[in-house]
Amino acid sequence: MPLLVFQRDSSALLPMAILMLITSFPQVFAQSAGKPLQLPARYDEHRFFVEPVTTGRIKLNFFTDTGGGLFIFSDVVEHLKIPLVKVQENGQTLELVELPEFSGGASIPVPLGNRGRLFVLPSTRREQLSREWSGMLGQQWFADRVWTFDYLNKRLLLRLDGDLPEGKDEHRVRLGFRADSSGKRETHFPRIQVSIDGEALDLLFDTGASTELTEAALAVLKDKRPAIRATSFIAANIFEKWRKRHPEWRVIEGAENRSGEAMIEVPRIVVAGYTVGPVWFTRRPDKSFHEYMSQWMDRPIEGALGGNALCHFSVTIDYPRAIAVFEK
Repeated sequence: MPLLVFQRDSSALLPMAILMLITSFPQVFAQSAGKPLQLPARYDEHRFFVEPVTTGRIKLNFFTDTGGGLFIFSDVVEHLKIPLVKVQENGQTLELVELPEFSGGASIPVPLGNRGRLFVLPSTRREQLSREWSGMLGQQWFADRVWTFDYLNKRLLLRLDGDLPEGKDEHRVRLGFRADSSGKRETHFPRIQVSIDGEALDLLFDTGASTELTEAALAVLKDKRPAIRATSFIAANIFEKWRKRHPEWRVIEGAENRSGEAMIEVPRIVVAGYTVGPVWFTRRPDKSFHEYMSQWMDRPIEGALGGNALCHFSVTIDYPRAIAVFEK
């Protein structure tokens, strides 16, 4: 099944074709119900990086992103001397590799699909946000498993199948995934519904949503945090509706480096029965979500809910059952 791999930048989602193979390639980890496995993860500005260590004692740095793709940069492949597999897809030659062997105490699972392989992206495609990454572990890596994004304790946890924390029904929500007419999952981008300003909005659950702020924006915020950080995104039509309806909501024009997009501070959002805020949303052209990203979702979306909103929670996502449990 053909699929798109997305490399993050600060202005748009960039597509690259990749072959989606459905053969499973399981990897066994020591875990039990109620005792999830803590992965070797680094928490940075409300985003998760996993840092597995190879048996050759080389530490890698993968950006994890529920709204992104699945790739490793070519210079990392060359350094590790990982064998390449070439496949033909729509007249293109694609290069894929398996993850290297990791040491027992600092390992990560391979994707269950794609025959456990990652797409090889030329290192020349590195941009400001990805300059220190080994690659990205996106929607195909998270697919078919149960994960806890523990923002409260800065941990990324892998759980057994069906192992969900107990929680009140109002804090347990259904997620949407694109499926074919038989119900078979076609992509693994989670759709979540939130309420903002009394309106229900469908958004991408996007742990990797990132921005790089301008010096002018940092001067306005005065929060002494780095320019590169988690954000949430919203389509321009909603952005302008919020600004017109609520002139008291703070807006920073030209807030994002390179794209020049503005961002708006939403005082409160309601998600999974909780009210949190404020949350900054970065504007995106309508077509970025309405035309492009929506084609990979089960229904049209208006933006993305990122780590700057999710940081108030520990969120467990059961991908097979399309359930998310929020805890505070």
